[in-house]
Amino acid sequence: MSAPTASNAREADVIVIGGGIMGTTTAFFLRRRNRSVILLERGLTGQQASGVNFGGIRRQGRALPQLAMANRALRTWQRSSELLGEDIEFLPSGHTRVCYHQKDVENFDQYAIDARACGLELDVLHGEAMFRRFPFLGREVLAASISLLDGHANPRLAAPAFGRAAARLGARIVENTEIVRVEKDGDRFRVESARGDVYWAAQLVICAGAWASRLTEQFGETVPLTASGPQMAVTEPVPYVFRSSMGVFTSIKEESIYFRQIPRGNIILGGGPGGPADAATSRASVLPRNTVRQLAQLRRLVPAMAPLHVIRVWSGVESYLPDGEPVIGPSSKVDGLYYAFGFSGSGFQIGPGVGETLAELVDTGSTPIPLDVFSILRFAKKTAGRSETATS
Repeated sequence: MSAPTASNAREADVIVIGGGIMGTTTAFFLRRRNRSVILLERGLTGQQASGVNFGGIRRQGRALPQLAMANRALRTWQRSSELLGEDIEFLPSGHTRVCYHQKDVENFDQYAIDARACGLELDVLHGEAMFRRFPFLGREVLAASISLLDGHANPRLAAPAFGRAAARLGARIVENTEIVRVEKDGDRFRVESARGDVYWAAQLVICAGAWASRLTEQFGETVPLTASGPQMAVTEPVPYVFRSSMGVFTSIKEESIYFRQIPRGNIILGGGPGGPADAATSRASVLPRNTVRQLAQLRRLVPAMAPLHVIRVWSGVESYLPDGEPVIGPSSKVDGLYYAFGFSGSGFQIGPGVGETLAELVDTGSTPIPLDVFSILRFAKKTAGRSETATS
C-alpha cells in the first residue's frame, strides 16, 4: 500500500481531522482501500468523547436510518481482534433495554417490528416472562427488549487501537496538532495547524466532534453544535454475574440509567442529565447530584445493587445536535469535503460503520447506505427559514 514518504509527509490523498472513533476508523478503512491518509488530532487519539463514553455496542434504540451503519459496525467489532491485532475488550454479551411505562412497552413492540426490516432482531419479553429471564430486576419494570448480538467494549482502548492499526497500514497519525484554518485552494485542501504547519490533500474529512463547527464555518456551513458531558461512574468489583449490558428507556431524563459489568467485576454506569462541558477549555465535570440520582435509579432497576460503592467518576466533552441525529456525508458546498460529527452521546458503537462508509464514499464517490437524512444541509434550510421569517 502506498503512503506519504519523508519528502511529502504533509501531503496525502485524504486528510482526516479528528482522532476519535470516527476519524481513526475512517483512516483505517481508507488505508485498506490503498488511499494515502494523514490524520490530525488536537490531543491524543481517543482522548475526548470516544474515550470517555459508556462503551456500549448498542444497535437497538437507534433511529432506523442509522441501523445499516450500525450493522456494518457490528461486523467490525466482531472481527476487531483479527483486524487490529490487539484486544479492545469487545464482549458480545447482549444488550437489554427495559422500561417502566406502558407507552414505552408499546414502543418496544413496534420498534422490534420496524428494526427487523433493517436487519436487527430483537426479543421483547413482558411481565413474568421477563422476570424469569432477569429475576434481579425491580418490580416496576414492565418489559425488556433484548439484542443478543450487541455488547460492549473498552472505549479507552478502541480509538487508539484503530489509530495504531491505520498507522501500521501506512497512515500518518499526527497528534497534539490543533487545526486553526482550513480552505480549498484550487483543487486541493490547505489545512494549517496552530504551529503554522501546512498539510495538503485532494479530499478532507472532518470528524472533530465538539470542535467541528469551528471548521465547518470556514466553509460557510454553520451547525448548532453544543457540548455536554456524560456523567459516568464505576463501582467496586463484585462477582461477575451481569453478562448483558442494560439500560432504561424513558422520556423522563432523570429516570435514565444504564450499566454494564466487566469481567474484573466492576459495574460501569451512566445516564441521567448531562453535566457541564466546554469545548473551548476541553473540560467537563460530573455533578455530585447526578451521581446520587444515578445510584437511586440503579437501585430501582436492580435492588440488589444497593450496597455498592462508587470508586471513581469521570466525564468528557461530547457534541450534540438539536435533532439528536449526526452529520454524516459530503459537504453541501465544497466538493471533496466530508463530515462525521454530532453523534449526541451515541457514536461509539456506530463509529466503525461510519468510518467504513465514509472511506467507501471518499474512495468511490458513492455508498449504498442512504445518508441524506444526515446531511449538513438540513441545518442550512432551517437557518434560511428563520431568516425569511424574520424579514417577512
